[in-house]
Amino acid sequence: MASSSSGVGGPEGLERQLSRKLTRVQTMLDVPDEEGPTADSELVPSSLASIVPILRVANEIEEQAPRVAYLCRFHAFEKAHNLDPTSAGRGVKQFKTYLLHRLEKDEMETKRTLANTDPREIQKFYQQYYETYLRDGPVRRPPDEMAKHYQTASVLYDVLKAVVPDEKVERQVQNYAKEVERKKPHFAQYNILPLKVSGPPPAIMEIPGIKAAVHALRNLGQLSMPRADQTTVHVTQEPNHAHESSRTTVLPSDERGRSVHDLLDWLGLAFGFQRGNLENQREHLILLLANIDARSKQHLEEYTLLDTGTVRHLMKKIFRNYLSWCDYLHVRSSLRLPNNAETQQLELLYIGLYLLIWGEASNVRFMPECLCYIFHKMALELQEYVIGGNVPLREEEYFLNVVICPIYNVLHKEVLRNKKGTASHSRWRNYDDLNEYFWSKECFKLGWPMDPNSDFFIHSESNSSKTEAHGRDQLSYGRRKPKTNFVEVRTFWHLFRSFDRMWTFFILAFQAMLIIAWSPSGSLSAFFDADVFRDVLSIFITASLLNFLQAALDIILSWKAWGSMEYTQIIRYLLKFAVATAWVIIMLVSYSSWVENPSGPIRYFRNWINWRSQSLYSFAIAIYLIPNILAAVLFLLPPLRRFMERSNWRVIVLLMWWAQPKLYVARGMHESVCSLLRYTMFWILLLICKLAFSFYVEISPLVEPTKTIMNLGTATYQWHEFFPYLQHNFGVVITIWAPIVMVYFMDTQIWYAIFSTIFGGINGAFSHLGEIRTLGMLRSRFQAVPDQFSKSLVPNNEGVRRPSKQDKEEIERRNIAKFSHIWNEFITSLREEDLINNMEKDLLLVPSSSSDISVVQWPPFLLASKIPIAVDIAKDFTKKKSQSELVKRIEHDSYMHDAVIECYETLRDILYSLLKNHEDKLVVRDVCEAVDDSIKNKQLLMKFRMSELPQLSNKLEKFLTLLKSTQDMEKPDSVKTQITNVLQDTMDIILQDIMISENRVQRTAGTYVVNQQEDHREKTHPQFSELKLELMKDKSWMEKVTRLHLLVTVKESASSVPTNLDARRRITFFANSLFMNMPNAPKIHNMTSFSVLTPYYREDVMYSEEEINQEKEDGISILFYLQKIYPDEWFNFCQRKSVLREELLKLKDQPGQLDYSEKQKEYIDHVRQWTSYRGQTLARTVRGMMYYRRAIELQCFLDMAEDKDILGGYRTIRPTQQYQEQYNHLVKSGALADMKFTYVVSCQIYGQMKASKEAHDRLCYQNILGLMSTHRSLRVAYIDERDEMVNERQEKVYYSVLVKGGDKWDEEIYRIKLPGKPTDIGEGKPENQNHAIIFTRGEALQTIDMNQDNYLEEAFKIRNVLEEFHSEEYGKNKPTILGLREHIFTGSVSSLAWFMSNQETSFVTIGQRVLANPLKVRFHYGHPDIFDRLFHITRGGISKASKIINLSEDIFAGYNSTMRGGNVTHHEYMQVGKGRDVGMNQISQFEAKVANGNGEQTLSRDVCRLGRRFDFYRMLSFYFTTVGFYFSSMVTVLTVYVFLYGRLYLVMSGLEKSILEDPRIQQNIKPLENALASQSVFQLGLLLVLPMVMEVGLEKGFRTALGEFILMQLQLASVFFTFQLGTKAHYYGRTILHGGAKYRPTGRGFVVYHAKFADNYRMYSRSHFVKGLELLILLVVYQVYGRSYRSSTLYLFVTISIWFLVASWLFAPFVFNPSCFEWQKTVDDWTDWRKWMGNLGGIGIAENLSWESWWEKEQEHLKTTSVRGRILEIILALRFLIYQYGIVYHLNIAHGSRNILVYALSWLVMVTVLVVLKMVSMGRRKFGTDTQLMFRILKGLLFLGFVSVLTVLFVVFNLTISDVFASILGFMPTGWSIILLGQACRPLTKRLKLWESIKELGRAYEYVMGVLIFLPIAILSWFPFMSEFQTRILFNQAFSRGLQISRILAGRKESNTF
Repeated sequence: MASSSSGVGGPEGLERQLSRKLTRVQTMLDVPDEEGPTADSELVPSSLASIVPILRVANEIEEQAPRVAYLCRFHAFEKAHNLDPTSAGRGVKQFKTYLLHRLEKDEMETKRTLANTDPREIQKFYQQYYETYLRDGPVRRPPDEMAKHYQTASVLYDVLKAVVPDEKVERQVQNYAKEVERKKPHFAQYNILPLKVSGPPPAIMEIPGIKAAVHALRNLGQLSMPRADQTTVHVTQEPNHAHESSRTTVLPSDERGRSVHDLLDWLGLAFGFQRGNLENQREHLILLLANIDARSKQHLEEYTLLDTGTVRHLMKKIFRNYLSWCDYLHVRSSLRLPNNAETQQLELLYIGLYLLIWGEASNVRFMPECLCYIFHKMALELQEYVIGGNVPLREEEYFLNVVICPIYNVLHKEVLRNKKGTASHSRWRNYDDLNEYFWSKECFKLGWPMDPNSDFFIHSESNSSKTEAHGRDQLSYGRRKPKTNFVEVRTFWHLFRSFDRMWTFFILAFQAMLIIAWSPSGSLSAFFDADVFRDVLSIFITASLLNFLQAALDIILSWKAWGSMEYTQIIRYLLKFAVATAWVIIMLVSYSSWVENPSGPIRYFRNWINWRSQSLYSFAIAIYLIPNILAAVLFLLPPLRRFMERSNWRVIVLLMWWAQPKLYVARGMHESVCSLLRYTMFWILLLICKLAFSFYVEISPLVEPTKTIMNLGTATYQWHEFFPYLQHNFGVVITIWAPIVMVYFMDTQIWYAIFSTIFGGINGAFSHLGEIRTLGMLRSRFQAVPDQFSKSLVPNNEGVRRPSKQDKEEIERRNIAKFSHIWNEFITSLREEDLINNMEKDLLLVPSSSSDISVVQWPPFLLASKIPIAVDIAKDFTKKKSQSELVKRIEHDSYMHDAVIECYETLRDILYSLLKNHEDKLVVRDVCEAVDDSIKNKQLLMKFRMSELPQLSNKLEKFLTLLKSTQDMEKPDSVKTQITNVLQDTMDIILQDIMISENRVQRTAGTYVVNQQEDHREKTHPQFSELKLELMKDKSWMEKVTRLHLLVTVKESASSVPTNLDARRRITFFANSLFMNMPNAPKIHNMTSFSVLTPYYREDVMYSEEEINQEKEDGISILFYLQKIYPDEWFNFCQRKSVLREELLKLKDQPGQLDYSEKQKEYIDHVRQWTSYRGQTLARTVRGMMYYRRAIELQCFLDMAEDKDILGGYRTIRPTQQYQEQYNHLVKSGALADMKFTYVVSCQIYGQMKASKEAHDRLCYQNILGLMSTHRSLRVAYIDERDEMVNERQEKVYYSVLVKGGDKWDEEIYRIKLPGKPTDIGEGKPENQNHAIIFTRGEALQTIDMNQDNYLEEAFKIRNVLEEFHSEEYGKNKPTILGLREHIFTGSVSSLAWFMSNQETSFVTIGQRVLANPLKVRFHYGHPDIFDRLFHITRGGISKASKIINLSEDIFAGYNSTMRGGNVTHHEYMQVGKGRDVGMNQISQFEAKVANGNGEQTLSRDVCRLGRRFDFYRMLSFYFTTVGFYFSSMVTVLTVYVFLYGRLYLVMSGLEKSILEDPRIQQNIKPLENALASQSVFQLGLLLVLPMVMEVGLEKGFRTALGEFILMQLQLASVFFTFQLGTKAHYYGRTILHGGAKYRPTGRGFVVYHAKFADNYRMYSRSHFVKGLELLILLVVYQVYGRSYRSSTLYLFVTISIWFLVASWLFAPFVFNPSCFEWQKTVDDWTDWRKWMGNLGGIGIAENLSWESWWEKEQEHLKTTSVRGRILEIILALRFLIYQYGIVYHLNIAHGSRNILVYALSWLVMVTVLVVLKMVSMGRRKFGTDTQLMFRILKGLLFLGFVSVLTVLFVVFNLTISDVFASILGFMPTGWSIILLGQACRPLTKRLKLWESIKELGRAYEYVMGVLIFLPIAILSWFPFMSEFQTRILFNQAFSRGLQISRILAGRKESNTF
């Protein structure tokens, strides 16, 4: 500050000092307009973060005092220079340079406005600012605004002190500054609770629960204060600015700022927690206590003390896992409460301590038992401090540095072993391994404080070493620590190990069925034959062998974890293996001795008593079955089993030791008896059907043909057979049976699809789903909707109580009034979202029932056309007809009756109120009395002429139209004359035409005649001319007029209102959901509090103007596209913004205008919003989630308001700006909404976006800032990365930060330092959620993804859903995760999006419905599930985060919850919107990601434990609904391979010909054909569409479902699903074999663009094209070499489904690729593909630019695969050699020889060809320009040689043309096999210098494959109709909604976008 100590000289000297530098230095900082959201204050480098407040103040006061703003910037520059004098930090030099430029400019331009000098200027401004904003501010302004002003004043004074010498600071300024310093702590930025605010208490602080919780926390009692060495503390009594006085401890000056106001402050000082953590958890704990306490109160009465049960309840929830952990380890809990004493303070200390540990634990939060250990030790310390009184005073980050950082470092070092996901899981310890270290008493060896030299922290023998090049990321890998309890080995054997009981059951059932079918009779009755029964009992030998296999796998697969296992566990594994081995020997020996002495089942059981004569095998079986019998008994007694498994008694643990390994989780996962019976019955019925089908359709028909084949004798071979004398044709038998066996193990998945469809449909019907699915159904049941609303959504069942007759009408009216508020808010939201237009809105609104109207006022869409119809009915009635008949016809339609009465009474009220003149009113009154009397006396037709009613109706319509027109008029008197004339005409019609003369009311007539005979000179006020038109300015009266106008004028039925399909769906679903079973709604103050958490990375927040108007490659913009997709919604938007739109259109007449007006900017912002709300953007998600707050506020008002307020037509309004006027219902509603609901968006890289130079990142930052400004209760959490000096070195430091929106910028609320970068340890998304979860509040937490939406009408049901957590329906097993259904809102974009939407909808509805009930295996499949927050934050969080293995992080939360005793349920009365991928490549990426995730799940410990700990039937449910589905998909594909390679073996060896031509097989040919084609049935995949059809049938009607199913097939849905089957199989199999699972970003944009051929080729080459071509070759070979003896019918019958699969795999990406068959696109694609194929690769060359780079990337999985994976790849590659081996023996040149030399010679040919190709390749590279002649000569000689050899072969050896083609067919697969072998043996290939040759051979094959696939596309592109046909297929849904997609894809736009 020396440079500015002289006051004026500082800033002025700056120019002189640095001007020379400014002429040479160019700024590299891209700074936007300072007025924009990202001004210079938001671009400050992280190492200079402390100057941000100064620059923000400068920007804030720029307009008021530009010179003071300049002084602030100068002060900021000085401070920046002092912080980093050498500009060493990242971006510091550039920022300083920019700031100097700015200061130079401001020095010249800024002028002083308040004084002559800078010191006087800033002092004057400071005084002015204080007097304007701070003196009386607390009374007039809210706390958050005051916090900003105090912050500004504080910064201004710091700048003032830098500019003005101390002695020149005025006394008044000093006094103001002291006052600011004193009050500033009481106006800090806050999140929800302004705990330190002074002045009038905000409404939320007046809530009794909040006051009671604050009081409890501030009760310090007799706690000893923390003390540092040689210091004392000073206890003073300060005024408490949070409305209470309490004991406050202020520490000495050296610890300034660390005072003790409450228990958390005390804990923070005693244990060294961070200030941000303290403030965060203080608010967290207060809100938890207040909300839990409020639930026990029926009314919001005043109280100051918490209930004793509140703290106990919270303590029980938080410490249940900790207490369970203590019991498991047999250690005494550290929760030690004194008896017979007040324990609330100690309980709060324990709770506060745990929350503070959890809040600062960072990544360690994923290790719940590690947190238990930390709390256990710290709670013991706490007890010592409370009792002993010697409390240490620790520095702020003590806990972080001493406890968390060492554990984080262990995590980080282990992750380095992961090698970015390429290392085997067995080589490093993940979160689970480290957490499970704390499942044994070994963890107590860590001691406390934790010993850094303990085994846990010693990473490896050589430890980690840092190098200069890589820092902490470089690790010297020594001997690794063993895994804990489980090893994730990449092998398919995990499926058997995890689900051994299922495989054993199916294998034994297959064996038994095969034995029975093989018996002479072949029927099931043969089971009772003695010999057959004896053979069936051999299944126990198989069982013992499978048990042996399981024991061996347990040892092999857990070998790398033995180093960490307890010795008892190792002994158990060894004993299990020994016993299994013994049983195998016993079974084999005893059975072999029993074969000689068979006995039938009857004798078997009859002689059981005579055990001495019984065979050893019988006793062996009996003993072997004892454990199974005991398990069956316990299965029927789930409570006993649950108790035994969860018990920690040593005796029971010892008894259970053999049955299950001792684990902390997955104990006692047994449901109630009723649930058990339900899912047991489901599976028993399913298994009966499956086994019966397998026996009668798959096994039994194949037995006789198999016997015949086995008895045929040795067949004639057509190749060299290595085993020519093999008996019984075993090769043929295996070939025939292999696909059947695979189908047998796979088809249970099909049966599950069928049964889940049936049970799901029945369940849905009983849940009342689809009872209101059309507008017609809604109209017919609408009268019951308000009553059902009162039962479901009104607290205390106000509408359900049985009323007396006199109260019934009043209760109904009140119910309808409450319903009207909710319904109208819903309809208003539809209008705001532009789903309905103004007319439809008016038709749908329900008026609040008025006491002036004697009937219920239904919405006009129910009453539309009723008045015109009633007029038509009445006009035909004359005096000759009876009034009763007219009344009967009117009353026949209740809606018509109500409409007539309402219309009459409303018109009467309007006329009475509108007329001023008393005489005019008398006329109206007398007419009404005449009408009433005539109706009462049944003389209506006698006294009134009904035929004139149409004339009256027309006049009335004109009258109401004129009244409506006054609404927008400034001077409505301009139409007054017209209204008067219409009224006079109307009265003329009534009095002269309608009222019969002789019965006319005399006084009325007389009055009227008198009025007509008045002297014209005195006629200054004609009749009906004195009108109160100002009445129409009143909103309620105008609503009456509008409604009456609708009733009179709408002459068509409103059955099609609304016309928008989405609006219809939402209205019908909301009405239908009211009739579904849901818990009763509590009052808002009693409801469960909750938060919503949305993880966000870098996706679109809101589209910019440029993005929505920018034309894509097809010539269309996003806006134009959406206008065509949603034309009705665009029209509604234009109607809603008509005024702004008209102003924007004026720009066409002003082409030179560049700047938009404010309204024009506003319009563009609205267009951006409209567009963004139809995409998958964060803005859409935030808008949807903030509906919760809007719903809660309205429901809170309805809870608190009096009947007069509710019946008075209340509409939600916002509080006024006067802060002191907050004591009303609206303010209380807002306060309770804050207390009950919190929304946090975890924008992981928000801090980086703020400082980014990239346009997209900066736009995202600005849009997020805009969302926070729009939604003031929205909070954003992010990971802030800063450069800070640590031990005199600049290092990266990371923080979790929570911000909220301010006036212009974000305001920081909490900042908590982290031990390191969280996302370095685990997967990105769960780490993103984990760092932000500490900022959430409440007892429940809803996880919402960024592509989701919410609806206001659904938000009204959230309190009902949250009551499920407390429902008595579940008994003690309360839900821990509530699943909700989703609506997929992207289904209308294209046919692909429709397929995906239907598939996803069936899963999130009928699929999850069955999973939850009856199967009880629903988990967490992503969003929008609601978690029991306290349950999960104490058990590891809402996801798992270990890299790679937890790729599907969401489902692991469900696994974890279930294993830890949770209960996951599913509820369908509430739905949330969700977007899905809409393009082919997007969908495939998503399917690949999910398949990768399921592959990793298969290897995980969670799946293994659930599979082994569930009972048998629940285990079946678990398998077939998770990894089993993907394994079955893979088996389906493998079945095709096994089938075709079996056929290849049969046809090439000649066995098929030999068998089919044998007369003995002819009688069994039909069963054999059926068996051959049986696998084909399961390839169609149509059965998997059944759940989809059932759900559509339930919710839309089965006729609609059938139509949609047929339409889907016409749009090639089967092709799509068959293609995705290949995706699932490929990525699932590859993940298990080689790894390579990774997060695949799919993008969430509007995909209607054309994907290039090269893009599709890269994506699908290995997963589909290669496999498809292989199957194609197999089919061709099978056809060519078998057609001579086989009919084409048989061939098609056997292979038709495989041809379909091949076609789908090869061409689906192109069929579903827009514009794929346009000729120009085809030409461009070919050019692009050839360029890509020819480009060279290399370092830095992207895979989309070069084939070589792509080829290298495709083999990455082989670089890191295990030895097992590499060997399996080699074995699989060898299958391609069978083509050459078979075909060469069928060549004519072979002359029928079977000698092995024929095959050897073929290899000589193959090698020769490869050598020639190699020579040509080398010649091209090595011969230079000068030697091109030599190269040409070489090629010529090679060509001549080739021709010569061919000539010799043709002439001498009888080679034929067919032989040439056959050779190509045989040798091509061999070449591919060589490529695969070279890739698998890459290190060896490189050492042999063959790698380049392999690469070039691979390039040639890629060329051939590309041409083969591209050729059909090119041919079809010649035909113009193909493009139109494809468009029809792709976009049929859009056509039905008016989308002209052909024009869009052609890029022919109709008109200007705006």
